[in-house]
Amino acid sequence: MEESTANLERSVAAPMIFIIVLALQFLSRLFEINKKKGSTSSEDMQLRAEIKQLLKEASALSQPSTFAQAAKLRRLATAKEKELAKNQEIHNKEAKLSHDSYTKGLTIFQVLTYLLLIIWFWRIPVASISKQLVQPFGKMLSWRAGGPANENVMVGIIPWLILSTRVGKSISRRIFK
Repeated sequence: MEESTANLERSVAAPMIFIIVLALQFLSRLFEINKKKGSTSSEDMQLRAEIKQLLKEASALSQPSTFAQAAKLRRLATAKEKELAKNQEIHNKEAKLSHDSYTKGLTIFQVLTYLLLIIWFWRIPVASISKQLVQPFGKMLSWRAGGPANENVMVGIIPWLILSTRVGKSISRRIFK
């Protein structure tokens, strides 16, 4: 009875660890995407529309008699462009500070989760895989999990975390392009 419970825990441990690692990788990728994407405020969009309209009006005034009015509109558009650049710089600084704090928090949470999983599954095999499937890498996968048993390689927590992290990063990059 006790052996079947241990086998059940082992068979559930590997997928659960993979799901936890995958969720952490998804969160990390979402933070990355939000940092790149940024957001534009309605004020910035309004300024862009005004600049576009002013430049359009200035280009329509091509007569020599309206040159002064066209120059005035171009100067006004340039001033609005500077104001837009200033607003974007302020917004980018705020977004960077916010993003950095979220990223640091997520990194700390990842490290603590990995440490907890390592402590929990230290010297306990997470999964068992047939020797034929992992022929050249059997010893590396069974590091800190004990030797082979019944023609199976016992997979340790550290190699499983490394493998799960790499696969999770690859999946999250493909899903969130």
